[in-house]
Amino acid sequence: MKHLLIVFHSQTGHTRSLMEAVVRGAAHPDVDIEVRVITSLEAGLDDLLWADGVILGTPENFGYMSGAMKNFLDRTYYPAQGKVEGLPFALFVSAGNDGRGAVSSIRRIARGYPLKEVQEPLIVRGEPQPADLALCEEMGLSMAAGIEAGIF
Repeated sequence: MKHLLIVFHSQTGHTRSLMEAVVRGAAHPDVDIEVRVITSLEAGLDDLLWADGVILGTPENFGYMSGAMKNFLDRTYYPAQGKVEGLPFALFVSAGNDGRGAVSSIRRIARGYPLKEVQEPLIVRGEPQPADLALCEEMGLSMAAGIEAGIF
């Protein structure tokens, strides 16, 4: 069975709502994949090495990713070198501004692992609306189905 890792951080609850929608999509009954959801402060190298794909979720803090997400990336970056090359990833951001800073900073670090971005980032500004949650479900389902089918 293939594995999808979802690593997220939430402070206000917005990113958690987005993550829950991503999980609903990834856990679709037509897709046979194991999903592991873990906060960025708890996730570690073993989780990353377990994964056949990863979805990262972060709030935008001061035009950047959350400190907790940066902490996860800092702790796993060097130990993961040579072990996760080409691992597919996707990203969702809960933004109070435009979210571009968070996306660009994560993309820059992801290139160094190097991870393979397989979906456009999803940036949700403000309180998540039903349409935003539907897009998150699509992200989770697409990622899970792509990993299961070996597309990514």
